[in-house]
This record gives sequence, C-alpha cells and structure tokens, in this order.
Amino acid sequence: MKIKYNLLKKEKDTMARLGSLETNHGTFETPMFMPVGTLANVKTLVPEELKELGSGIILSNTYHLWLRPGEDVVEKAGGLHKFMNWDGPILTDSGGFQVFSLAKAKDIIEEGVSFKSHLDGRKLFLTPELSIQIQNKLDSDIAMSFDECPPFPVTYDYMKNSVERTLIWAKRGQDVHNNEKQSLFGIVQGGEFEDLRKYSALKTVEMNFDGYSIGGTSVGEDKETMYKMVEYATPYLPEDKVRYLMGVGDPIDIIEGVIRGIDIFDCVLPTRLARHANAFTRKGRINLKNLKFKEDFTSVDPECDCYTCKNYTKAYIRHLITSNEMLGGRLLSIHNLRFLIKLTEELREAIKEDKLLEYREKFIEKYEQKN
Repeated sequence: MKIKYNLLKKEKDTMARLGSLETNHGTFETPMFMPVGTLANVKTLVPEELKELGSGIILSNTYHLWLRPGEDVVEKAGGLHKFMNWDGPILTDSGGFQVFSLAKAKDIIEEGVSFKSHLDGRKLFLTPELSIQIQNKLDSDIAMSFDECPPFPVTYDYMKNSVERTLIWAKRGQDVHNNEKQSLFGIVQGGEFEDLRKYSALKTVEMNFDGYSIGGTSVGEDKETMYKMVEYATPYLPEDKVRYLMGVGDPIDIIEGVIRGIDIFDCVLPTRLARHANAFTRKGRINLKNLKFKEDFTSVDPECDCYTCKNYTKAYIRHLITSNEMLGGRLLSIHNLRFLIKLTEELREAIKEDKLLEYREKFIEKYEQKN
C-alpha cells in the first residue's frame, strides 16, 4: 500500500499538527524525528537498539547505496528491509544533495548531472529516471524525487531556473516510478524567495505526490531565513499529506519546524556530533572532551531515559573518547538519537494540550543556559 497520513489534531495557536502515518511496516505518530542510516546502517547501532529508542522511519541514501553495494545486490537480498534487517519503514533520499555537493554548475544540464565519485573519482551521470529506478529496486517505503539543491545564496534568476528544472525532473521521475508498494514524495524548492517557494509548492502539489518535502534549507542560511523558507511553503501543501523538512536536526529548529506545520525531520547531526564527543542536553550541547567532565560521575542528561544515561557517567564516556574507544561515540549516538526522538514525543503531547508555544519558551530558556 501507499503511505497514508491521518490528521488527528491541529494546535490552536500555531500551524502544528498531530498525526499518524500508516506504512507497510507499521503506523507511527507525528511529529517524528527519523534517524539517518546512510549506508543501510545507523552508524554503530543495531535495529533492536533503534526500536528501543522509539525510532519509526529511518533513512538510507540512494547515491551511496548505488555506488556500494549497488542496487542490484540489495534487490537480490530481498530489498533494503531484509538486507539491513530492519522491519520498520524506510525512506530513501534521491541522492541529489550528495550529487550537487560533488558537481560543478556547468555539469548540471537538462538531462541530469555529471560528477565524480567520491570513492574512486570515476565519472558518473545521474538522471531523475535513474534515481527513481535505483530506489524502486531498493524497495524502500518512501522514495524521494530527484531535485536540484542549490547552495545559499544564489540569484533570483538562478533559483527560478532551478525550480523549473526540479519540477521537470519531478515529473520525469514520477513517470518511471513503478513500485506499487512504494510511495513517492515531491520536493519544494525556491530558496529564500517567497514567490518561488509558493510557485514550487503549488506546482508540485498539482502532480499529486504521496507526500511533500521542503528542501534547500540548512545549506548556509541563517535561522530566521530557514524558518521563513518553511513558512513560505507549508500553507500551500495539502492537509491530508505528510510534510517533511529535509536535513534538519537541531532541537530548536525541530520545534520551530513543528510550529510551522512540519511532520517529519531527519538529520545526520545526532550521530555525527556523537562521533566528535558532543551531546545534546536540556541545558544545551556539551563536549565530553572538556576537562571539567573528567571527574563528573553524573549522567549525560539527568532528564534523559536512554540506555546511556541510565548506565554510564560523563567521566566514563570522556575516558572512552580520550582513549579512542569506539564505545564512547556509540553511547553518545544512542543518547543523541533518543534526545531528539523524545523531543518529538514531548512535542506531540504539547500539541494535544495546546501548549506548544509554552513548551518552546520553557525549552529554549533552559537549552540556552551554560553547562
């Protein structure tokens, strides 16, 4: 079946929505944070741990899986779920963000994008059709359209042409999509330009995708600009389809996105920070390499219910990290992911009680304290 979004409640003072998302691999409440498993693996964690964290949908990356092991290998394994032993829903991104980080402007043409592999330097060419065909074989629950993701800032004229290209590519991808069990999402672009965001949203919605995402954020713009990018698009997205803000994982940004009508989020930030000794806490981010934690025998965050916080201290995790023991980053990955998933659980409760703005105020007040 295709995914189905059910709107359960709208918060009275904001655009926030409480919903449920029906998938082939279970039904999950939104707002939701989705862990990223780029290479069919959320780094250092096994599926049982992801479930314990409260994970719903997880992500994998079309570009990386195309290069290795290859979509044909995954298809022979029985699809991505069997290949990685995950029985929950999976979303595959189109590979566009990775491709455009490797490509030069002159290599973006109407047909597709030329670029060099980050693994061996060989020349590759990715088209909207090929991106969708790869995702069909990966057999994820949700596939993403192949879009152009421009940097920030660009000129109005560049962005206008980019939006038109993304719309053309979305239609081309839709025309070749042939996995009946797999949902396909359209992507709204338009940079910081209000009229282009509106135009992109309206034209993308006309194509009647199974869900809609907002792309082109967290690419170098300031926070207020990012929030406006979301505000410029969400009013034109249908209420009966899920809304996905791509690549956003900062706690305050998630709260602000929910207030503006976003349902699902993803980002590599929690696991990337963990590998560099950083942890989210209710009083802001901390770096466990800091000498002040050498004899700190308290948990990473006393308000957290994760395995790490129940069993280990900052001093011990700092010892692991400074000794180059992999367990340190693994424990912090568990904590950071649970922190964001628990945040979305609390946001759902705040929406139920019509107290989202009050929740934001209290969260930010504490989060911006000094540890």
